[in-house]
Formats: sequence, structure tokens, C-alpha cells
Amino acid sequence: MIGMDTKLLEIKNLSVQYTVDDDVIRAVNNVSLEINHGETLGLVGETGAGKTTTALAILGLLPVPPGKVTSGEIIYKGKDIVKISEQEIREIRGKEVTMIFQDPMTSLNPVLTVGEQIMEVILLHENISKSEAHDRAVKMLEIVGISGSRHADYPHQFSGGMKQRVMIAIALACSPSLLLADEPTTALDVTIQAQVLQLMTDLKNEFNTAMLLITHDLGVVAEVCDRVAIMYAGEIVELGSLKDVFDDMRHPYTIGLFKSIPSLTVESDRLLTIPGMMPDPSNLPEGCYFCPRCTEKKSICETIKPELIEISPGHFVRCHINLIKGDDSDECTIRG
Repeated sequence: MIGMDTKLLEIKNLSVQYTVDDDVIRAVNNVSLEINHGETLGLVGETGAGKTTTALAILGLLPVPPGKVTSGEIIYKGKDIVKISEQEIREIRGKEVTMIFQDPMTSLNPVLTVGEQIMEVILLHENISKSEAHDRAVKMLEIVGISGSRHADYPHQFSGGMKQRVMIAIALACSPSLLLADEPTTALDVTIQAQVLQLMTDLKNEFNTAMLLITHDLGVVAEVCDRVAIMYAGEIVELGSLKDVFDDMRHPYTIGLFKSIPSLTVESDRLLTIPGMMPDPSNLPEGCYFCPRCTEKKSICETIKPELIEISPGHFVRCHINLIKGDDSDECTIRG
């Protein structure tokens, strides 16, 4: 088995823009990430932060036009996905890198049986007969907890949780190296959500599959992730191990996300919220993108864009002040 210290995917300074009429929407801005073999990286942020766009860029599924990778590299097993041909990326997509989309209700073809949809990806990437593909599709259904006898059923005959299990079966049918899960439990109730997360974790461990988990739910991150990246306005604002981000959070946005979670031990009449709204991606602020909403901001934050600084081994923060509380001067100190 390949160890988790072996780099599988490396994203370097990735930027993605959408051009709509006369507006240039800067959806992803200079993002750098790494995912190792067998590792789960949680990508967390508000709606519109650029999480799904990042995943679509990895798979080469950006809508072109209007979407375009304007800079950066996506290195998968030594190949830059941004530069390879469409035929080469099709050979990777679905076999080595797969994706579970956010809504299983609209991700499955309503006129094909679930067995046919699992077989489709197997026949596309594996040199086997239809009967062998059928047997493997039935086996995949059973692996995700659905009776193999239901392979001839159509999506409308399944509940939401079972449809998501079918999507997981399709994604894992060819034993991929990397699974991109885009909020896979958002449309599910709490009980089914827990079952699906446990299933994904068990299968990830069985197949030694690395996973990029996109979610809003920090509870989900705590349960299944090894490292966490906090994304805001198309860029990474904090990155580190689960312990780094949960026990030693430094960026004001990360702290705001955690403070908005209900507490079992502290009584309060209202949940704390982060003031304001995420900036318009077609008109981002000059300095720190979070500055207009930040209660800790100094004047330097309005004009100078902060870099992603490593404050401890493996723990990165994009913040001028890094929560150093001092006098009211505009001098900022980054604790390293």
C-alpha cells in the first residue's frame, strides 16, 4: 500500500475565471493544494467560495466558455491536467479521478437503470465483456448496501439516500486513486447522512482512495478528514491538519465559522454570525478579500493583499494581523 506521505495531486497557483458579457468573474484565485495517497482533505467555505469550481477544474469539466483556467498547474501523477489533451483527460476521468456530485436526484439518468449506469463507466475504462461488467455492477451495488437484485430498477424507484449510494458505486466502480465529493450529504437527512459518510470512509480505506471532500459542515470535516483547507472568495485563507484548524484556528473567517456553530455547553439566545456578505467575485477588494467583514482589520488590510504564511509546520494562514491583539496602531505582526 502506498503511504499517505506520497503526493498524489498537487495544485499550484490555480486561477479560474468566468467571462459573462463584460464581467470577469474571478472564481478561483491563486489556489495551491496538495493531496496525498489515501488522505482526505476537507475544503470548507460559504456558497460561492470557489470550492466546486476547483473540483471541476481538476476533472477538466469547466464549462468552456465561459469558464477558463487562466493560470496555474494541476499535477496528477506527474501530468499537468491543464495542458493534456481532451482524450488523455477522458482516460483519467471516471477511472483514476471520479466525482460524486452534490445532488443525486439530478446526477442520475432517469431513463437508464442504475445497473446500466454503473456498467457504463466500467465498460468505458475496463477491457471486459458486458456480462463481466454486469457482474461487477451488481457487486458494487452490494458493496454500497443495496441488494444486487435491484440493478434493473430506475432512479425514481430509489430514495435520496439510496441514489447517493448508487452515485458512490459509480464513482468507485473502477477503484479510482482520487475521489472528489461535492457536498455528498447536503440533500440527505441526518441519519442517512451518517450512514453515507461511514460508507464513504469504509470504502476509501478499503480501496486506499484519496478524497477531496467539499462541504459546509465542520462536523463532517471533524469526522472524516485528515487535513482542512478553509476557502473564501476563491482563495485559501487557512490550511492545516485537523488539529491545527480545529484547536488553533487563526484566521478571523475560520474563527467566525466555528463561532456560528451551536454549542452544547454554552447557552445563547442567538448564534453568532459573520457580518456582511462575501464580495462580488467580479469586483474583489484591493487588499484582503475578507477585510470588509473582519472585526480585527487594520488599515494595511484594505490596501495590501496578505500572503499565505506558514505559522507552524504544515499550518498556513492568509492574514496580516494573525489575531495579534495589541495597541490601536496600524503596525501588524505575524506570529511564526
